[in-house]
Amino acid sequence: MSNNIWGVLIMGFIQSSIILLLAVALSIILSKIIKKISNTYISLIIGAILGLIPITNGLILEFNDEIFMLLIIAPLLFFEGQETKTYLVRKKFKNILSTAIVLAILSAVIGTAILHSLTGITLSMALIIIAISTPTDATAMGSVSDGLTMPPHVDVVLKMESLFNDATGIVLLQAALIWFNTGHLSLGQNISAFLISAIGGTILGLIMSLIFMFIRQFLIRTNFNSVTAQNLIYLMTPFIIYLIAEKIEVSGIIAVVSAGLIFNNEASRSRFSEPRQFHAGIQMSQFLTEILNNFVFISLGTTLIRIIKQQYQSANSSLNWLLTALLVYITSLIIRFLYSLIVSKFSAKEAVVFSFGGIHGSVTLAMAFSVIGASISTGSKIFSFIILVESTVILISMIVPTILFKFILPADAFDLESKTKINRIRNQMVQLGIDHVQKMDIDNIVKQSVIYDLRDQIKDNGLKSFVHQWRFAGSKAAIFTDEQSLQERRALMGAFNTEIEYLYETALKHVIESKYIYDLYSEILLSESLVLDPENSFGR
Repeated sequence: MSNNIWGVLIMGFIQSSIILLLAVALSIILSKIIKKISNTYISLIIGAILGLIPITNGLILEFNDEIFMLLIIAPLLFFEGQETKTYLVRKKFKNILSTAIVLAILSAVIGTAILHSLTGITLSMALIIIAISTPTDATAMGSVSDGLTMPPHVDVVLKMESLFNDATGIVLLQAALIWFNTGHLSLGQNISAFLISAIGGTILGLIMSLIFMFIRQFLIRTNFNSVTAQNLIYLMTPFIIYLIAEKIEVSGIIAVVSAGLIFNNEASRSRFSEPRQFHAGIQMSQFLTEILNNFVFISLGTTLIRIIKQQYQSANSSLNWLLTALLVYITSLIIRFLYSLIVSKFSAKEAVVFSFGGIHGSVTLAMAFSVIGASISTGSKIFSFIILVESTVILISMIVPTILFKFILPADAFDLESKTKINRIRNQMVQLGIDHVQKMDIDNIVKQSVIYDLRDQIKDNGLKSFVHQWRFAGSKAAIFTDEQSLQERRALMGAFNTEIEYLYETALKHVIESKYIYDLYSEILLSESLVLDPENSFGR
């Protein structure tokens, strides 16, 4: 490939990334404004709009399942795995095997038979469709249940299922494609391939994560540790592990999830050895998780619009794709309901939540596109049919529970009254801090500067006030003497201590849940770190 072609591809990738990342930022902002609509649906709508506008649609590259799995899904599952306690995986190990493997395979067998008998689709083609719709999506599930209280046990089982059933779906799809191409289904070969893929991925993920962990922990305990280098290693970990796993033909998905679980243990026992590094790592993982989650659904929205436009003729010529999609979804619901009721011993309501909680998303779409090349070409009727079916399954699986859960699940305990209490506590806390500073014998210019900073805690400074302070910050008068800088630090620390004392007294009165008090407390501690941190170059 010539340098010119590589340059065009790289430029196209950069253009696509910039547009999608700007869309992510817009989605996050709109989700704060339109709070009654889940962030996932806002991202889907924005993605759809990008696909409808010719200019933006032309600047965004076509969906590539391999790049999508490597750059988006691998780090996302790594971070999700890191947020999962290892003991919880051990405790729920039977449930994981039951839902991520047994239920998935059972659903594939029964679903394939039903699809074949009712639609006349060949068994191999039916298995391809069922296998693609096997993976469930915890992120999509979280958005559907946003603002509602999920049954705790069901919530955990759904999250565990979504972390591990991707690999089952991928192996089932590989078996289905071999069957489709050769006309033969080798159960023994497929079972061994699944065990090698799953167990191999688990072992590789554990070994690689342990190697990375020991390297980082060794560096932390030396004099040549670097926060920047450490976080760079941490950031590259899921990509390296996924690439190696796929190269040796084991499950890259399970490998990155297993690595994330190991890192959870590491984090819980090394958080104070290098606090700046640990805090930067937390902020980075939370930052990337939010970006990737929104990126997934914006990409999904754009891709679905493209599919609708490209497959418009196929969709109108026959509605078999719609009937097949409905059959796939309804069959999955029934199997999940009966399985959770009989095998998992859920109550009727829990079984309903579990069955509708099997929501499909980005991995399903990526798997649908991965069939290209396995004797299935992009422009073929078979590919068009698969894409239409799976896209419909994704949309139905998200829309139906969004509506249903509003009626069967209770609202989240965090209501308007709780928000009012938090705001009242925050305002009182800051006012006490300001009162403390007002009583101090310090230069007036310092006092006014500190009071302005404290008011920022409750966003009490308007834009006009900010512009005035911004202009002042560039003047000579804003440069404090050493004595004034000392007065400023003492005033801020005194105000923060007053605020902390108030929070402590409020916590003892139990006027609101402790977690909300801790949240306010952590904000004050972060503010203190900005005042005291000698490496902070934005202070006075």
